[in-house]
Amino acid sequence: MNIIPHRYQSTIEVKRSKFITLIVPIAEFDGLQEQLRAEHPKANHVTYALRYLNEFDQIVENSSDDAEPKGSAGVPMLNVMRGEDIINSAVLIVRYFGGIKLGRGGMARAYADAVKMVISQSEISRYEKEFTLRYTTSYSSVQQIEYLLEQVGISISHREFESSSVEWEIVSTQMKLDEFRSRAGRAIGVRE
Repeated sequence: MNIIPHRYQSTIEVKRSKFITLIVPIAEFDGLQEQLRAEHPKANHVTYALRYLNEFDQIVENSSDDAEPKGSAGVPMLNVMRGEDIINSAVLIVRYFGGIKLGRGGMARAYADAVKMVISQSEISRYEKEFTLRYTTSYSSVQQIEYLLEQVGISISHREFESSSVEWEIVSTQMKLDEFRSRAGRAIGVRE
């Protein structure tokens, strides 16, 4: 499975209709359709397709034709995402009608081609399941922990300074977490 770690945008024109395509990590999807409508008030449609893994590691899919003929926008977009095995991402397309009707088949091809183009211009990464690690350290080891996390390539998800200790929460792949545990345990005795 693949993910798109950053936002990408591309534009294609088909018979004077303009298709502005965005692909984003799923975390950026909420509210983006409304934002695009506000940014493009003269656009006729803002369609989307998304795929993500839920908490049970099942793929959840959804799409919207946004008043285009049923099955002519969202499903073709979703099919391209399936074909590229992309998860935890959403594709949105802003369509400006160019005055020439494309027909159902022409529309389906145009939407699919728009998604193919944005994916071809995107950085694609292999999906690796992430896990959460919570642990406690002393105040004196904060700089060492930050250094070790940077060395292993892990970002801090949450950190809370308590009265006598520091509570940490990090999220990363199992391999990176194991490497961090090994280094931190040797260096400063991290307690989980």
